[in-house]
Amino acid sequence: MTQTTGDSAVRSTTDVERTVAAVWRIESGKIVATLTRMVGDFGFAEDLAQDALLDALKQWPVEGVPRNPAAWLTAVAKRKAIDGWRRQERLDDRIAVIAHDLDREQADAADADPWDPDSIDDDLLRLVFISCHPVLSREARVALTLRVVAGLSSEQIARALLVPVATVQQRIVRAKKTLAAANVAFEVPPREEHPARLGAVLGVLYLIFNEGHAASSGTDWMRTELGVEAIRLARVLVGLVPKERDAHSLLALMELTAARFLARTDARGKPVLLADQDRSRWDRGRISRGRAALAAADALGGRTAYGLQAAIAECHAVAASVDDTDWEHIVVLYEALGRVAPSPIVELNRAAAVAMATGPASALRIIDELAASGALRDYHLLPATRGEMLSRLGRDEEARSAFAAAAKLAGNDAERALLEAKASGQPV
Repeated sequence: MTQTTGDSAVRSTTDVERTVAAVWRIESGKIVATLTRMVGDFGFAEDLAQDALLDALKQWPVEGVPRNPAAWLTAVAKRKAIDGWRRQERLDDRIAVIAHDLDREQADAADADPWDPDSIDDDLLRLVFISCHPVLSREARVALTLRVVAGLSSEQIARALLVPVATVQQRIVRAKKTLAAANVAFEVPPREEHPARLGAVLGVLYLIFNEGHAASSGTDWMRTELGVEAIRLARVLVGLVPKERDAHSLLALMELTAARFLARTDARGKPVLLADQDRSRWDRGRISRGRAALAAADALGGRTAYGLQAAIAECHAVAASVDDTDWEHIVVLYEALGRVAPSPIVELNRAAAVAMATGPASALRIIDELAASGALRDYHLLPATRGEMLSRLGRDEEARSAFAAAAKLAGNDAERALLEAKASGQPV
């Protein structure tokens, strides 16, 4: 059937919209960072970038996509800044210099290759540190990072975090106001502040990835797209700070863990536990990249918490089966992790590894001590893991009771259904 002119126009517009979305997703962080350096105001810079994006949606379907779309967006946003200053009668030598430089940049961009998404500069590093600034709440850091560094829309962030769009928008607006009120400078923090500030950045990426790996609520057990986005941001961060071992370690942990994503659910989206996963579906490319990142981290010094977690993930990744896994080494790694970053969750994970290395009875003693301490009173995986140990010991009635208690605490629908099935004695 012949395509009508109207249909062709719709198709063309749709293709351009996809191009705009792709460019924004890849380049938004760099664009906003460049603009922030120019205008000295993070919130104003993002507004300028968004206005330029609207111009692209209007003009590119008519005029065609420019050869260097990211440079086009940046130039348009800079023009808007200059026009705004002119309207405010801020006509000074600074504006004249910027306008002159912009004309030269646009002339150079006409023949330049498109921006390389793997090319990193200091502006983007400054933007990452601003988005994860300690003056912001954890929720605000996550939302702002996904918005300005990852280039996700408020709607996409809301879907990923399972919160209303209005909530995301409010968090972002409040974050910008907080940064402005705190007069946060557009700069890489002094070297003596790097460990603490980089830790905040890594912590945000870790939170985003964990929510993708095991959704805390909702109907889906995983939010794969969120985990993949965290990995992309971690790769960017490694490019920004190639000498920081924790950046490599976190990337390694993410890659090695995400290698199992495809095998963690069945065709209906139901959870598939590690022992039952088809290991031929594990992503060997991710495993290879994860091991390379861990080796890079090890070359930079001893293992910290992220490195130890990555090493545990590596043990799983290289094993041909659950039985073939080096559980004794995993127990040792968890013991080291417990000394580096002690927490009851680490102890619970160690108990699960102990069960595989020496049997469920010794693991149950560790779990019962944790339960008695009350540290994980509302954590569903404590009774869930206890139920597994009791089941392996043949104490089926107690196991079903533990699974039922875990199901009541689970916030994720898919995980709750799995625990309820175990509580009722159904095969899973």
